[in-house]
Amino acid sequence: MGRVTVRRRVLRVREGLASPRPDTLAAEEPMEIRVGGRPLTVTMRTPGDDFDLAAGFLVSEGVVHDADAVAGIRYCAGATADGGNTYNVVDVVLSRGVAAPGPSLERNFYTTSSCGLCGKASLDAVRTQAAWSVAEDPLRIGPETLAALPDRLRAAQRVFDSTGGLHAAGLFSADGELLCLREDVGRHNAVDKVVGHALRSGLLPLRETVLMVSGRASFELVQKAVMAGIPVLAAVSAPSSLAVDLAAESGLTLIGFLRGASMNVYTGAERVQPLPAA
Repeated sequence: MGRVTVRRRVLRVREGLASPRPDTLAAEEPMEIRVGGRPLTVTMRTPGDDFDLAAGFLVSEGVVHDADAVAGIRYCAGATADGGNTYNVVDVVLSRGVAAPGPSLERNFYTTSSCGLCGKASLDAVRTQAAWSVAEDPLRIGPETLAALPDRLRAAQRVFDSTGGLHAAGLFSADGELLCLREDVGRHNAVDKVVGHALRSGLLPLRETVLMVSGRASFELVQKAVMAGIPVLAAVSAPSSLAVDLAAESGLTLIGFLRGASMNVYTGAERVQPLPAA
């Protein structure tokens, strides 16, 4: 798995007995995203699918909307004093005529894996104008299909099995088929990797799909779903109040506490059909 995981020695204590042993950890390293050679942001991520991460981040921020907007993505050599390549600096080259990110998007800066909003000047700065509306998306999905998604997501998490330390985001079709899965130490990074894969494959907007995430549903995850044209976001844990507000404003169906046959549908309940009788 390369740099996705690292090995460390730990002292394992079980039932009063201690023994040293190797343990597998999820890797976490900083990645700087540049646009046209100009630094834009730094995020802490699990290495892997880095080009998808950079592309998805630019979709989430409203910089690009389709594959034609990106002329190329590359790792930057010379990231160290001796000219070496750390594979932790990615430069996105926009196509001719595509506007570069404005100063308001230049975070500079450090974004932790647990807080995608760090560095935002204000909440209003996050409410980016989406290229597509999800409000009129015709998707309808049954509760039994939704109920199967957490297990399908978990079954596809290869790196989680060895580390227990990664979030996952999975894109599913209306009939519950897994279309794409990405893992990362950061929830928002995992989603950006899914969205970036879709952008680079020419699949945006992601009509009639469901985004399933392994943790809670934050404001930023709702924003990323809306920016990618995804009409349904489901999470195994709780949404925040701002996540519910943005989902309601945008016409997105937001589902939390999706565990087995139980779930809370916070917004857009008309897409969950047929509903069980009360």
